[in-house]
Amino acid sequence: MLSESNSRRFRFWSFVSMVLLVFVHGYNLDIRYLHPSTMPDEPMTVTAFIEYWLANGLLRFRIPMLFLISGYLFAMHDHVPQGTRMKKRLRTLLVPYLLWSAAGFALVAVMEMTVLGTDILRTTRMLQIGENTVLLSDYTWQEMLGRWIFMPVPYQLWFLRSLLMLNLLYPALRWCVTHPTAPKIFFPAAVLFWFASFNILFVEGEGLLFFSLGVWMRKRSFDLDGPAPLMHPGWWGTLFAVTATVKTVLAFTGIPGAGDWIYPLLLLLHKTTVLTGVIFAWFAGRSLAERWMEKRWFASLTGYSFIIYALHAPFVAFAIDGVFRYVHHLPFYRLGTFFLLPLAVIAMCIMIGWALKRTVPRFYGLLTGGRGLA
Repeated sequence: MLSESNSRRFRFWSFVSMVLLVFVHGYNLDIRYLHPSTMPDEPMTVTAFIEYWLANGLLRFRIPMLFLISGYLFAMHDHVPQGTRMKKRLRTLLVPYLLWSAAGFALVAVMEMTVLGTDILRTTRMLQIGENTVLLSDYTWQEMLGRWIFMPVPYQLWFLRSLLMLNLLYPALRWCVTHPTAPKIFFPAAVLFWFASFNILFVEGEGLLFFSLGVWMRKRSFDLDGPAPLMHPGWWGTLFAVTATVKTVLAFTGIPGAGDWIYPLLLLLHKTTVLTGVIFAWFAGRSLAERWMEKRWFASLTGYSFIIYALHAPFVAFAIDGVFRYVHHLPFYRLGTFFLLPLAVIAMCIMIGWALKRTVPRFYGLLTGGRGLA
């Protein structure tokens, strides 16, 4: 069984990861859609450096941390038949996925009824098909059905889609990480898959590697309380900060004469930052998690992790330009928006979640897959 201490740490990092996700999606520089090797097309100001350093550097460990936790927890329940678990996953993953995807389309439909909403949709390219920026009214019903099922407007839902596929593949993944010789082949292949940022049948490299690591850790009874000598957070924390900083500087300045070689270098620094961030956060954050989870008000907020995840986007992306219209004359307005808008969105999500849970608990349970009802 999972110890009470590690159970609290899992809840803590699940909540913190969702909070950090809102800040990543609140990134508001000129190029809004971040890839590991994105090079901002603007000068390296204080605002630009801090936003990129956080959103495409220090905060990027959050999704791998969630996959790691998910794999570990799923591997704890092997006494339950796989078919039974998958039936439960349809309720906890697929139903919320489809409901929130439909809600995203409904939001877009309402926005298209206003001039400001139409401008924001075109600016954010939320309904882009290939290289063309379109509106919902431009979609065929086949394209709309495909977006609803496979490419939701709330773009963060890819995590649920990927997690569902990994749960389905769990028996094969368990064999790959527990067979005496298979891990020697599987994990190097998974690392290459992760570096390539590739996906097959909605199984992303990031999810495959860290979910499988979570399964391996559970099956090998990995000591979560450590750290072992090789996992000392001081070394990993230093490497975490250094790689994120170097990557950020190079993303703005480039390397004279490097040409396209700058992109694989940025990718390598990005992946190093992610891996070191997961290790550092878990082992260095033990006392932090214990201290905060002892506060009843904070522990109660962790029950709203899923509603924050599901509700915050694409609202936060739509809100950026709307806020800019009113604060663009203020100094450091972009940096202020980067920090304050996500906090406002998180508070809004929690209040809406609280109201739904109090008034329509069954509907709230459908939206969250049963999470946060206790």
